[in-house]
Amino acid sequence: MTKADLVDKVTAIGDLTRRDGEVIVDTLFESVIGALKAGDKIEIRGFGSFRTRQRNARTGRNPKTGAKVDVPAKRVPFFKPSKELRDLVNPNGAKSAPIDSHHPPAM
Repeated sequence: MTKADLVDKVTAIGDLTRRDGEVIVDTLFESVIGALKAGDKIEIRGFGSFRTRQRNARTGRNPKTGAKVDVPAKRVPFFKPSKELRDLVNPNGAKSAPIDSHHPPAM
C-alpha cells in the first residue's frame, strides 16, 4: 500500500475531498515524525508503538572494497506491533519454524 492508496481509503470512508484525505494522512505522518524527533513515544492501542532506539558507534565494512568504515552512533525509528496486530497477521497462532541447534540459520 502506498501513501496515495492510504489517502484514497481515508477519502472513501467519509464524505471527504481528496485534498481533505491528503491533509489527514500528512498530519498523521507529520505528528508521528515530530514526536519521534522530540524523543517521544507514540502508542496506538490495538496497533502498536513507535519509538527511537540508540545504535552505538561501530566499525563496519565497505562491501565493495572490504575497507573498514567507522559508523557513528545514531538514533533509529523502531516500531513494535501490539499483540492484537500480531494476532491479526497470524490468525492461527502460527509460530516460526523450530530452531535446529545442529544447523544454525544461514546469514
